[in-house]
Amino acid sequence: PTVLPAAHEPMLLLAITEFVANSAAFTYFTAGALRRNISSNMLPRRFPLQLRTKSMGVFSPQLQERYPDQPMELHLSARRQPLLSCHPDALHGALFSSAEAFVVLPNATRVPAFLLNIDANVTGKPTITGNRLGGTPCLRRGPLCLPHAGLMGLPVPQVKRLETLLKFGLWLFGVPWANSECCPHPVP
Repeated sequence: PTVLPAAHEPMLLLAITEFVANSAAFTYFTAGALRRNISSNMLPRRFPLQLRTKSMGVFSPQLQERYPDQPMELHLSARRQPLLSCHPDALHGALFSSAEAFVVLPNATRVPAFLLNIDANVTGKPTITGNRLGGTPCLRRGPLCLPHAGLMGLPVPQVKRLETLLKFGLWLFGVPWANSECCPHPVP
């Protein structure tokens, strides 16, 4: 049991236990809510790598050769329930996800390219700056593997380059999205 501090002045006190957070994660996972499809037209034009076979040729040149400059889709999903643990200084989470890449043909058929399993450990330290509640996430490296690479008979994509791209995408899009979803309004 945790003892809550005595309030000597008006304050907001929010307590969330691991049980509540992990129960919510279980519910979202079981309901299939931890899935997201990303198509080539969803990425900002300024993103350095677009979801097209031409751009993905950096990781698998044969993909570009077989399907020249075709759009691609990523299907992101959780493979297992995310786990959260609470510590006095931070929140720690373990994420177990997969990203399946597809080439989108002109007739809208999706051809599987590869399946990438992504396991990550994330630490978030809540912060209050001025009147805004926020957080500082930190990605600790997790295993990145290709359990079903080369689904179209293509060679295995270069995992190190994919991992670098994933980290870049997380900091460019994931962190701002998490802050806007978790802390959309300033704390009064």
